[in-house]
Amino acid sequence: MFKLTTLFFLILFVIGTDTFLISPLIPTLQHLFHIPTEYSGWMVGAYALGYALFALIAGPLSDSWDRKKVMLSGMICFSVSTMLCGLATGFWSMFLFRFLAGVSAAFTAPQVWASIPALFPAPQIVKVSGIVMAGLAASQAFGIPIGSHLASSHWSYPFFTIGACALLLAVFIFYALPELKPNQGPQTKTPIFSRYLPLLKSRMARRAFLAHFLFQCGFFAAFAFIGKWVTDRFHLSIDQTGSVMFFLGLGNIVGSFGGCYVIKALNRYNTLVAGFLVSIACFIVLPHLPSLAAFESVYFFIFVHMGIVFPLILGMLNSLNRAIRGTISSLANSIMYAATTLGSWIAGLIYAAFSGFYAVGIFAAVCFAGSLLSFIFSGILAGDAKPKKEPAA
Repeated sequence: MFKLTTLFFLILFVIGTDTFLISPLIPTLQHLFHIPTEYSGWMVGAYALGYALFALIAGPLSDSWDRKKVMLSGMICFSVSTMLCGLATGFWSMFLFRFLAGVSAAFTAPQVWASIPALFPAPQIVKVSGIVMAGLAASQAFGIPIGSHLASSHWSYPFFTIGACALLLAVFIFYALPELKPNQGPQTKTPIFSRYLPLLKSRMARRAFLAHFLFQCGFFAAFAFIGKWVTDRFHLSIDQTGSVMFFLGLGNIVGSFGGCYVIKALNRYNTLVAGFLVSIACFIVLPHLPSLAAFESVYFFIFVHMGIVFPLILGMLNSLNRAIRGTISSLANSIMYAATTLGSWIAGLIYAAFSGFYAVGIFAAVCFAGSLLSFIFSGILAGDAKPKKEPAA
C-alpha cells in the first residue's frame, strides 16, 4: 500500500502546487499583463471557478465509473492545460487556461479522497488521509517556492514543469492504481444531481457544508494576497516571496502529520474550537505586525491549524453518507474552490479599496467565526462536545 499512498501524496502535491502557484506570481503577472489589482485575484479565481463548477458533475459520475479511468483522464488533461498556461499572452488567455486546469483537477483530486476508504482498511484511513493531505501542505512548503525560483528566470517555467510532472504521474496512475469499479446499487442509476438530495435534505449536512465554505473562503481570501502584501509591505522579490511561502507551508506539513495526535488528545470539538478562536485573533493582528519575522510566525500557526482541520473536516463530511463518498468528496472540493473564487475576488476588491491587507484580515476573521458557529450548530460534533463518563467502579 506504500506505492498507493505515495501516488496519492504526489497527485495532491502537483495539483496543490498548481493551485497556489499564482499567489506569489500575482505581482509579476499583474505587471506583465497590465491587470489592475481589483481584477488580479481572478487569475486565482479562474482555476477555482472551473474546479467548483465541474466537481459537481465529476463526483456523481465517478460513483458510477471506474475511478482509475476518471483519475487518469483528469490528470492527462490537467497536464496539457497547465502547460498551456505557460503560453498565455494576456489576462483572458491565462483566465481560459487556468479555468481548464481547474476543470481537469476537478476530475482528479476528489477521486483521491474517495479512493482511500475503498483501498485501505478502516484503521489506516485517518493516517493515510493525513499523509495524503501532507502532499497538499508540501506543495506550499516546497512546490510554490521552487516554482517562484523558476519564475525568477521566466514566469512560464513553473507551468511547464508542473505540466510535465503531471504527465509522469498519469503514467504512474496507469500502472500502479487498480481498477476501482463502482458497486452496482440504486445510487449508480440515479440522475446525477439527484444524488445530492440526501445531503440537501439533511440539516446537519447543509450546516456542515456551509461551515466548510466559510472556512475556505476566509482562508483563501487571505492566502491569495499573501504574495502581494509581503511584496508591498516588505518590498520582497519573487524568489524571496517564495521563501516566505516555504516557511508557511512547513506549518501546514506540521499540522498534517501531527493532527491525528492533537485530535486524539483534545477530541474533534476542542481541536476545532481552540484552533478557530486563535486563528481569528491571528487574522486580526496580522496586518499590524511590524516585521516580516513576526508576520511569518503568526501565519505559521494559521497554516498549522489548516493542516490539522482540513483532513478532519473532509473526514466528517465523508461520514455523512458512506454510499455517496465520491459525490460528497466532489461537493466538498467544489465548495472549497467556489469559496476560493469568491474569497480571492472579494480580497482583490477590498485590498484595492482599503489600500492594504488589514481589511482582508478582518474579512477572514469574520468568515472563520461564522464557520465555527456553523460547525457547532450543525450537530456534526455533538458527540465530541459531551464530556466522557467515567467508568463505574
